[in-house]
Amino acid sequence: MDPGDAAILESSLRIPYRFFETVLPPLPAALQGRMNVIDHVRDMAAAGLHSNVRLLSSLLLTMSNNNPELFSPSQKYQLLVYHADSLFHDKEYRNAVSKYTMALQQKKALSKTSKVRPSTGNSASTPQSQCLPSEIEVKYKMAECYTMLKQDKDAIAILDGIPSRQRTPKINMMLANLYKKAGQERPSVTSYKEVLRQCPLALDAILGLLSLSVKGAEVASMTMNVIQTVPNLDWLSVWIKAYAFVHTGDNSRAINTICSLEKKSLLRDNVDLLGSLADLYFRAGDNKNSVLKFEQAQMLDPYLIKCHSFYSKRYSRALYLGAKAIQLNSNSVQALLLKGAALRNMGRVQEAIIHFREAIRLAPCRLDCYEGLIECYLASNSIREAMVMANNVYKTLGANAQTLTLLATVCLEDPVTQEKAKTLLDKALTQRPDYIKAVVKKAELLSREQKYEDGIALLRNALANQSDCVLHRILGDFLVAVNEYQEAMDQYSIALSLDPNDQKSLEGMQKMEKEESPTDATQEEDVDDMEGSGEEGDLEGSDSEAAQWADQEQWFGMQ
Repeated sequence: MDPGDAAILESSLRIPYRFFETVLPPLPAALQGRMNVIDHVRDMAAAGLHSNVRLLSSLLLTMSNNNPELFSPSQKYQLLVYHADSLFHDKEYRNAVSKYTMALQQKKALSKTSKVRPSTGNSASTPQSQCLPSEIEVKYKMAECYTMLKQDKDAIAILDGIPSRQRTPKINMMLANLYKKAGQERPSVTSYKEVLRQCPLALDAILGLLSLSVKGAEVASMTMNVIQTVPNLDWLSVWIKAYAFVHTGDNSRAINTICSLEKKSLLRDNVDLLGSLADLYFRAGDNKNSVLKFEQAQMLDPYLIKCHSFYSKRYSRALYLGAKAIQLNSNSVQALLLKGAALRNMGRVQEAIIHFREAIRLAPCRLDCYEGLIECYLASNSIREAMVMANNVYKTLGANAQTLTLLATVCLEDPVTQEKAKTLLDKALTQRPDYIKAVVKKAELLSREQKYEDGIALLRNALANQSDCVLHRILGDFLVAVNEYQEAMDQYSIALSLDPNDQKSLEGMQKMEKEESPTDATQEEDVDDMEGSGEEGDLEGSDSEAAQWADQEQWFGMQ
């Protein structure tokens, strides 16, 4: 080979490195060891080093403000987003919103440029640095900040600005909840359905639709595909049916359906199902089973926030837990009911009314929300308001045992409407002879009319297929009224065995024991006198025995 040709060949092989930079795609930053500062911020954010990201990004943003040429527009956008994310993690929501807003403004300016301006203060940008944070994700984070700041209108506005086709399931879910809270049912239903279209096993979205009066069959049809194609989901249609009953106020059928689910081996001891059962039993007036299910759930999950402090009369504890639950989820109807009931029992009726009204706004089909509010009205002697509300519930939710009894409860407070109360209670007991609240109110009415034998028959019939502390105690009161003292004592004992904290049963038993003790002492003295004299005596009860109960009406109580 000619020496000249050899030199040319050798020089042609010595291609400068910058040639490969322009022709070949660059290696990943980590491999070529040329990570820029933005890459480091991104990596720390991905690693969850939020406090470190906050400090570094703050310094870098100040540098950028002092020298606008230091970072490219895309790099500054990234810095603003990562800084805002670190503020969000530290729960500085107002500050985070400010930085997210600046980031979106920077992104808007960036999208107007046809190409990214290279950085002058750092190494060349890498493909990794061009993977910009999603603008949609930034808007979602802003909406989260607004909800934490109780600025729901602003949250809705920012999410509404996202085109429908670009909304992810979590965006639709947040929108659905916000619309529901604002009372905008139609867009809320639309958003929940969109969540189910994308994620057919989104159970909370299903509950959201049911709470907005969407028919259970329609909701179930949206999950039919996944039930038929995914194994071990045969329970889902029954689950939907159960909670459809819950949201229509059909407590009895809801209890039966959830019990059928809970008995299945794969769903046995599920805390959520047990909590729902406890709640339903309480709504149905079955306090014994309600507490039993709460305790069973708490044994499985000691940190369950739906504890039974209220039912154990630990009202301060119940108030605290209700307040904490509302902090975690301001839309929690159960937490509002718990706090409202605790406030009512602590004598803070006006505060309780506020919580029950909010519960009604969030769950207009739940009877227990109205029951709590009406009990507050009655406690504050606002009979007119209670009557208006009870009539509205009766018209809105229909004539069932629960609504009939609720209206009758208010009618009992006014002597003019006693007969109407009787008619309503008879209708309720015709529909459901075992409905405890109706039995209790009918017994109260019979007590006022001094129809004790009728009351005893009513209570025995109600206790034939169930055992309830209140019913046993009231039966004991009625038995005292007809001088059946021994059986009355038995009924009080049964009541206390079901609920050792039932104060009225305890008072009834103590009253009987106090009245009996002087007679016992006199009888013992008579026996001693007869034994000393050697004479036989009549140990039958004296004529004064009936006088022991002459004051029974003074302590005879009804709940």
